[in-house]
Amino acid sequence: MLQTEMPLAGMRCLVLDNEYLIALDIQIVLEAAGAAAVVCAANATDALAALDDDVGFDCAVLDLKLSDAAHTGVTVAGALSQRRIPFVFVTGITADDARFRTYPGVPVVEKPYQANQLLAAIGRALAVA
Repeated sequence: MLQTEMPLAGMRCLVLDNEYLIALDIQIVLEAAGAAAVVCAANATDALAALDDDVGFDCAVLDLKLSDAAHTGVTVAGALSQRRIPFVFVTGITADDARFRTYPGVPVVEKPYQANQLLAAIGRALAVA
């Protein structure tokens, strides 16, 4: 593949989704786009622990609604914002949900999605970072 076909070449990415197959699909998309490493977390606690391990994430893909209603993708979004790590939301919730208003410039990709939609959203997030 040409470098232009590898928009995430060498990047380290965090994926937060409590649905294993969706997280795996996102990981495959990111790796096919050149990501050097993809760390998947099934809950906010594990995602926050990965951030605390300071592995130098370049971007993140977060599901908004997780099994633990007290700790959602919004919890992790706050930690990412503090660290100035760009992220996108990938969710089955419509993009006009009030929870997204906390992060007005963050791209929202609604499930089901195509790989090119996800990569375009990540590209927009990286461009404004």
